[in-house]
Amino acid sequence: MGHSASMFVDGAWTSALSGETFDADSPVTGETIAAVPRGDRQDAQLAIGAANRAADAWSRATAFERAAAMHRVADQIEKRREELARTLTLDQGKALRESHDEVEELIAYWRNAAEDGTRLEGRLANSFSPGKRVLLVRRPRGVIGVITPWNWPYTMPAELIAPALACGNTVVWTPASTTAVAGVALAECVAEADLPPGVFNLVTGPGRTVGDEIARSPGTHGVGFIGSTETGHRVAEAAVGKAAVLELGGNGPVVVMEDADIDLAAEATVTACFLCAGQSCTAGERLLVHRDVKDEFVARLARLVTERVVLGDPFDDATTMGPLNNAGVAEKMDEHVADALDRGAEVVAGGSRASGFPTELYWQATILDGVPSDALVATEETFGPVAPVVAIGSLEEAIELANASPYGLLAAIFTRDLARGLRFADAVRTGWVNVNESSNYWEAHLPFGGRSGSASGIGRVGGAAPMEAFTELQTIVLSA
Repeated sequence: MGHSASMFVDGAWTSALSGETFDADSPVTGETIAAVPRGDRQDAQLAIGAANRAADAWSRATAFERAAAMHRVADQIEKRREELARTLTLDQGKALRESHDEVEELIAYWRNAAEDGTRLEGRLANSFSPGKRVLLVRRPRGVIGVITPWNWPYTMPAELIAPALACGNTVVWTPASTTAVAGVALAECVAEADLPPGVFNLVTGPGRTVGDEIARSPGTHGVGFIGSTETGHRVAEAAVGKAAVLELGGNGPVVVMEDADIDLAAEATVTACFLCAGQSCTAGERLLVHRDVKDEFVARLARLVTERVVLGDPFDDATTMGPLNNAGVAEKMDEHVADALDRGAEVVAGGSRASGFPTELYWQATILDGVPSDALVATEETFGPVAPVVAIGSLEEAIELANASPYGLLAAIFTRDLARGLRFADAVRTGWVNVNESSNYWEAHLPFGGRSGSASGIGRVGGAAPMEAFTELQTIVLSA
């Protein structure tokens, strides 16, 4: 990769001012794949300065000029599809087949932003006074700071960066350090699209310094963050007074009622729990299954997991699940599974790390039955390949357990009665509800985010939704 050890600031590839780097190690092989610049507050300040200098001219470009630039980014991604997918697998650990899917979705985010930006319209408001015309015009906020996680290192940044740029803001982005190599690969595609210097900037380095500076600096006028609830709260405190889109954690229940299509529910649960090795904010973090069908559901799920979930080298075509991304998330899996077993849960499949791989980050696909509703694996965000089954007796109990969680991102329910599905959607306090579909089902153009009052954040990503946060209305009164 040409610039694997560079940041992108003010239209140029650059090292950290300190000259320091950190090693990016692959979770797949354990090998160091790049030395990445360890940026600090000064590097972030330089990028913020560049973004501010570029902001006025970029805001005055027409929506169609900006859209053409977004399409040029998508064109570069299309040209480098294969390289981007392989870099993602090596850096993040997900199976190559999933990496290809992520790259295709990445293209959609840039193309969607191009089109959405051209359709972002103001309106003509009424005035008390005859002869006056009131124009309400959408204006970009200025510089948007973007801080993103390691589980989808291409699409999650694109969910924020592409809409921010398309509606006339400039951007300073810092990616998660454990997937910074993928971040640089994406930044190369943006750099090759010939945006004016300073419009898009990448600063790699620790979140506690670079991310904090981007959130806190008076030179950023809005913040987009995707990641853990704990970090999101720190970002919100640093960015107090600024427009913010914060897409935080989830513990989304997948509810299986006694009238569900059990085959459909079991198939969808494989995707819910084991896509990206369970490292998803919309993962099926707990399965609330009606007692009448629980044994049948667990048996079918176990059979499907044995047949379909293949843990192994993510570059192998046969592999469906690679290693976890980092030691912290693997240790959390250790802790949560041990806690469930201490509380009386049973292992149906998996239950431990896998041996015989190049790193210790390969965790077996795990099914736990008889999980008490207060176990860590049922109350916190585990973020690993686990399917914890909690028995329930009614729809009301499912709603009660769903709403008892501090999280409010996404819930799914399986029932043949659509009216029942709608009753669940009406009662459950989550930002998204899937009826008869996996919790890990979403579409790039639809608004996605947590319900207010929950630990799952504020605002919406997806499609044009972030443009509402990244622009503001200017009122213009014309007197005839």
